[in-house]
Amino acid sequence: MSNNSNTTVSYLDELRKIIWPIEARELKKFLPMTGMMFFILFNYSMLRSVKDGFVITDIGPEAISFVKTYVVFPSAILAMLLYTKLCNLLTPQKVFYTVTGIFVAYFAFFAFVLYPNPSFGHPSVETIESLAVLYPNFKWFIRIAGNWGAATFYAMTELWCAMMLSLLFWQLANQITKTDEAKRFYSMFGMLGNLALPTTSLALGYFLGESAPSYFELKFTPIFMIAILNGLCVMVFYYWINANVLTDPEQYDPNSKSAKKSKAKLSLGESFKMIFSSKYLGLIAILVLAYGMSTNLAEGIWKAKLHELYPTRESYTAYMGAFQGWMGWGTILFMIVGSNILRRVSWMTAAMITPAMMLITGLAFFSFIFFDNAIAGHLVGIMSFPPLVVAATIGMIQVVLTKATKYSLFDATKEMSYIPLDDEMKSKGKAAVDVVGGRFGKSGGGIIQSTFFMLIPTLTFTEATPYFAGIFFVIVVLWIYGVRALSKEYQNQLKEHSY
Repeated sequence: MSNNSNTTVSYLDELRKIIWPIEARELKKFLPMTGMMFFILFNYSMLRSVKDGFVITDIGPEAISFVKTYVVFPSAILAMLLYTKLCNLLTPQKVFYTVTGIFVAYFAFFAFVLYPNPSFGHPSVETIESLAVLYPNFKWFIRIAGNWGAATFYAMTELWCAMMLSLLFWQLANQITKTDEAKRFYSMFGMLGNLALPTTSLALGYFLGESAPSYFELKFTPIFMIAILNGLCVMVFYYWINANVLTDPEQYDPNSKSAKKSKAKLSLGESFKMIFSSKYLGLIAILVLAYGMSTNLAEGIWKAKLHELYPTRESYTAYMGAFQGWMGWGTILFMIVGSNILRRVSWMTAAMITPAMMLITGLAFFSFIFFDNAIAGHLVGIMSFPPLVVAATIGMIQVVLTKATKYSLFDATKEMSYIPLDDEMKSKGKAAVDVVGGRFGKSGGGIIQSTFFMLIPTLTFTEATPYFAGIFFVIVVLWIYGVRALSKEYQNQLKEHSY
């Protein structure tokens, strides 16, 4: 009986480690970090749906590539410059509160000034369109400038993810999390944090659906109010962590080898020299760039299909809300699998899954676009769905699967690759790779698309798809080679620093 009892206990303990690999003593650190990620992702998933709806319906789907290239990317550079300056002037705590406060203030300005007063500081539609007719090669620049409120809202939403999640959250996680904890914590952060996506689906469905409450004259007002509240919640969790976790020797050791290293404050020029002379950071940047560019190329075509199906702000955003729900549950499922993959396979195997998924799903999506008449004919007969609905559905599946693997494995393996680096590389190097590199990844795809649309003003996404698909597959293959190269450097860093 004793042996059977021990076997049962051992089995249950192993099952618990698979489902919930967090120890009770670690909850004081784990839960507030998970709360931070939840509210950061809640804001991003909700505002991401809104920003697409505003830009695509107010300006046009082709404008997305221009906004990403000529608004988001320059904004990312300015954000990185501001962040670097703040790091040299303020404590990390004050930097966090300052950056978060800027975002909250902007969302409040948009919610209570720009959104209810669409003519505030904007030229008339007639003026914008007359200039677009006079200068057809620059019509997208003219339309974006004429709708600068939607364009800046799009940029701030993109920067929210880059600054708050990719930079500030993960920088804090890397600071207070040990390597053995990271293997268990990081995927669980994502799994629980991504409950924000189905929460987004419920919020958007409630406030923008057919049965939405009528006491809000402007339907998007409660969405923006939730975004402001989410930002404040992030600051509350951060305050609690600083007051209760960083002061607890059992949770955080300020005298660790990492904390003892000197934190030289480099000038901006010295920082860039350090970053771009590092092969290691360069390889991480390749992975970030490849993901951003390949995603942008595929999503641009998918969103153009969605705009044909859902031409209004409310209908488009409501669909994106439902999509966030699917993506959330898919991501959570992949997080459960991913947390065990990270603990059971090599870093390279885990890191290789995301580009492999991108390659396979991208092949399926583009194959349907290329052979839509033949494939759609069979599917329409079987499923009674119009070709446009089928195309949008396949595109949604492609995005859900690739983003689920990205959130569960790509993010975790990328963040693990920063752990062996010293504090200077972790902070300023990470800022350049994640904020600028991440935005340039999407802007790189935007540059490709916008160049086509500028040279041929009458070109549509459908007509440009063969060119975008070819570039997409080249980028994914380079991504796979980048993972192999970074894996070798990562293992060398772990050996050198005895991790």
